[in-house]
Amino acid sequence: MKKLLALLSITVAASVFADHNRAHVDVQIGVLSPRAAAGQVTFNNNCAACHGVNGQGSRVGPPLIHDIYNPGHHDAASFSRAVLKGVQQHHWQFGNMPPQPQIGFSAVSNIMAFIREVQHNNGIQRQEHKM
Repeated sequence: MKKLLALLSITVAASVFADHNRAHVDVQIGVLSPRAAAGQVTFNNNCAACHGVNGQGSRVGPPLIHDIYNPGHHDAASFSRAVLKGVQQHHWQFGNMPPQPQIGFSAVSNIMAFIREVQHNNGIQRQEHKM
């Protein structure tokens, strides 16, 4: 009975913590290219505090391994602008993203390789944006 209660409490807790206002996703990393692996390190050292480890989202920032950030809706230029200049809140209710001046252009390129490869590994494909 104790084991059943423990398992039930873990299951309930996991579902509560995974919701995060629907801003948390389970991310499968898979095999990464060397460039994407470098981007993963940079991402987790600079971006994970808000966007969660490996882009899974957190209580303070949205997941980037999410269909809303597919290449047809958010291209590489929009990610670069967000990192270099910041971005106004528009899809989620986390507030504005400030610029990240500590991240240089080549690091942004590596981060983009990481995000795109992990998106691909999680079934996120390019979809044309329709407004």
